[in-house]
Amino acid sequence: MTATQSHSTTALAHPLEPLTGDEISAAAALLRDAGHIGGRSRFVSIVLREPPKDAVLGFESDGAPVAREAAAVVLDKADGRAYEAVVSLTDRAVTRWEHVPGVQPQVLLEEFFEVEDVVKDDSAVQEALRLRGITEFDGVMVDPWSAGHYGDEEQGRLLRALVWIKIGGPDDNGYAHPVENLVVYVDTNEKKVARIEDHGVVPIPQEPANYTPDVVAPRTDLKPVSITQPEGASFTVDGHEVRWQKWRFRIGFTPREGVVLHTVRYTDGDRERSVLYRASLSEMVVPYGDPAPTHRRKNAFDAGEYNIGNLANPLELGCDCLGEIYYFDGVLADGDGNPTTIPNAVCMHEEDFGLLWKHTDFRTEKTEVRRSRRLVVSFVATVGNYEYGFFWYLYQDGNIEFEVKLTGIMSTGAVPPGTTPTHGQLLNADGLYAPIHQHVFNMRLDFDVDGVANSVYEIDTETDPAGPDNPVGNGFRTRTSLLGTELAAQRRVSLDSARFWKVVNPNARNAVGEPTGYVLQPQGTVVPFVRPEASVLHRAGFMKHHLWVTPHEEGEMHAAGDYPNQHQGGEGLPTWTAADRPVADTDVVVWYTFGSHHVARLEDWPVMPVQYVGFSLQPHGFFDRNPALDVPRPQNGHCS
Repeated sequence: MTATQSHSTTALAHPLEPLTGDEISAAAALLRDAGHIGGRSRFVSIVLREPPKDAVLGFESDGAPVAREAAAVVLDKADGRAYEAVVSLTDRAVTRWEHVPGVQPQVLLEEFFEVEDVVKDDSAVQEALRLRGITEFDGVMVDPWSAGHYGDEEQGRLLRALVWIKIGGPDDNGYAHPVENLVVYVDTNEKKVARIEDHGVVPIPQEPANYTPDVVAPRTDLKPVSITQPEGASFTVDGHEVRWQKWRFRIGFTPREGVVLHTVRYTDGDRERSVLYRASLSEMVVPYGDPAPTHRRKNAFDAGEYNIGNLANPLELGCDCLGEIYYFDGVLADGDGNPTTIPNAVCMHEEDFGLLWKHTDFRTEKTEVRRSRRLVVSFVATVGNYEYGFFWYLYQDGNIEFEVKLTGIMSTGAVPPGTTPTHGQLLNADGLYAPIHQHVFNMRLDFDVDGVANSVYEIDTETDPAGPDNPVGNGFRTRTSLLGTELAAQRRVSLDSARFWKVVNPNARNAVGEPTGYVLQPQGTVVPFVRPEASVLHRAGFMKHHLWVTPHEEGEMHAAGDYPNQHQGGEGLPTWTAADRPVADTDVVVWYTFGSHHVARLEDWPVMPVQYVGFSLQPHGFFDRNPALDVPRPQNGHCS
């Protein structure tokens, strides 16, 4: 079990190489030298400004140099104004500095920690805690939730702080001891409490819920599993470009999206064929279904409000990843514009995945079997109480899969002992409970199936009518419908018709004369249960449909808009698609919404076993036959 660290051998040869630490420093310095950065300015992000798509594709074909640019978001805490900047690293010049009125950028990592100090030091908060029997404040634990937008908030840059108590010392699981009905709004620009809501004292649950080996005796009957690749891994890495089993693609990492896959291609015979130009997490939201005062405004946008890539874990060999591992660091900017590195932010390795294909000829008793191997690219982020693992899988047969692994600790509340909560699961007899909630994700998938011009079809299965052409009633078939415009392409999953969607290139044909294509196979389907007028549904309008299709536009990147933090909503996909632009035989972006509907269980406490949600992209007429026929027989078996 070994690991290798990322060392770029091509430096900045490709225009999609992420910014280096030196480039981040240079961009911040150029903005300072231009007089744009004041004493209270904070860098929310400094990232590669990706070149236009045609420039990248042109670089791929002729190697022409592409200018390096950085994009920055800056918050001036002195006046609360937000700015967007573009810096030419090639020309060493600021080419754009623009105030963006009426928005709040993503929460800064430093604000997470400042909120706890502000809340703990506030005398009115301390008095509310004394009413609940808390007289020592060292154990107070504060989680900063986004404030949302309900029309009754104070002006300013707000976070909504919820409180728990570490009763048993610094290593205690504080989520076992929620301070119910106490909500504190903090103005992070002013570093002060803006408002306190106290909806009445509820006894703080006292029962501990710690989970480390010193309190939970480990099993003693588990034998070791050893994963070895004596000849090393089958992939090669050059900078951030990866080649593995006929796949070639690039790995990016941004503070808002985390892992990004670029220019995903598959070698088919003597042709390298494009599948995806760019694939990433566009947005996610966690709406809670509990109308109680503490929980009714829990609906965090973990990408658009918190910059989930900034919260990535440094991954550990043998714990988060197992096998022959290759790591990529995450190089990001801190609030001062200095480069900061998350070591081992992205893990890449191979996994055996059971059967790939098999057939036994029962007449000759001869068997052909192949084992599947997949390439795994992943990162894990901790957002307060929750952990999210984001996993891309590439398979030898051309399949691509995306999976989210949800774990961590549920966000808890309390009811008086002897009370049964109506909108959650009671976890112990002490009144501790976990509210019902959802985790809803939206993926941005810029398809380039055999080229840029693609179309999207909806495939439904329908039962044949009774009659002479269906004499025993067994007939059913598929019906294909072109989704020609943006409004026509706002679709939901239908179990009744086994619905899926197919992205095709109408100008490329397979061996039977059909357009080559890839299928988006829905999984992890959720629908919103909030009322139509709910604030979160307006702010996360992407939840209304599982599928959206838009024509490619460089600036349309995030399903809920660029700045969902404290925004009233309506931005992103609902606004863009209102134009009802044509999306047939053009450069299309497919947006897929999926998620986890989490009805809490006792088994989810105190730490939740991983829950899995995701979707798959499958070649469908892209190849003329099974592309994995040439995978060799297993080396250590008698499979013929």
